[in-house]
Amino acid sequence: MELICPAGTPAALRTAVEAGADAVYCGFNDETNARNFPGLNFSRDELCEAIAFAHGRGVKILVAINTFPRASAVDLWRRAVDDAVQAGADALILADIGLMDYAARRHPDQRLHVSVQAAAANPDAISFYVGTFGVRRVVLPRVLSVAEIAEITREIDCETEVFVFGGLCVMAEGRCSLSSYATGKSPNMQGVCSPASHVAYEQTAAGTTSRLGRFTINRFEAGEAAGYPTLCKGRFSTEYGTGYIFEDPVSLDATTLLAGLRDAGVTALKIEGRQRGRAYVEGVVRHFRDALKVLEIGGEADVARLRPFTEGQATTVGAYRKTWR
Repeated sequence: MELICPAGTPAALRTAVEAGADAVYCGFNDETNARNFPGLNFSRDELCEAIAFAHGRGVKILVAINTFPRASAVDLWRRAVDDAVQAGADALILADIGLMDYAARRHPDQRLHVSVQAAAANPDAISFYVGTFGVRRVVLPRVLSVAEIAEITREIDCETEVFVFGGLCVMAEGRCSLSSYATGKSPNMQGVCSPASHVAYEQTAAGTTSRLGRFTINRFEAGEAAGYPTLCKGRFSTEYGTGYIFEDPVSLDATTLLAGLRDAGVTALKIEGRQRGRAYVEGVVRHFRDALKVLEIGGEADVARLRPFTEGQATTVGAYRKTWR
């Protein structure tokens, strides 16, 4: 299985390559990608230099153009497609059907991948992208069990890529719209989830209160680690009590499921974290590179190595080992 690694900066990209990535995914420094934050991502010149660096070491570069174009600015997204192709990208990761149509017609020889943002989670949806646009790979959303992934791979005629570590963004159920409502910035259209410009912390005798826009997201007791206030990881009060209704502040870690994912026919394993630093990139990439080597000889990887890179020092296998219906 290929190891697909994140890079939010040229330095992180070099780190991912040197740590053992088979491919690195990145995006332009504008709203065409879903991690559009100040100080992150690549200029056109930086992307060209990064592709030359990676190709010189046998590593592929996948360019994420995975937000949905605004009706008044479609040319920005089309230019991103054209520029990525011209720079020599090995694949484009696209979510929008119209943009996928543009890429397929304008650049018929360019390899296309379906982004997780498209939420293609069943054989019929995936086969539509394959038959209509000639896509070669689909990044599956984090809502499927390993058994469901195996069923899908048996019925489709393209490669599958799944997330194995990092955030648990599902992309398909509306949480991104909550962030957009709270900040006026859309994760799906502008690539801005819980922007730092809208984040505030208030220290009181009782502890720390975190806010996103004008909404209180969480309250932490004195001494309790205060997490970043993303709306989907907020603590909510309901008639049933107070707790993490949408998602606990933990990290996805599928290290223990690698054999099952391999047997399910998965082509590529993806690490989330283009907004994370070089230490995270190096540590997580080396862990999964070693884990894949251990898998080849039938051993078990040391999952404790990843604990320093997790959110809240806790992990989950999410829907991969689904026990609810």
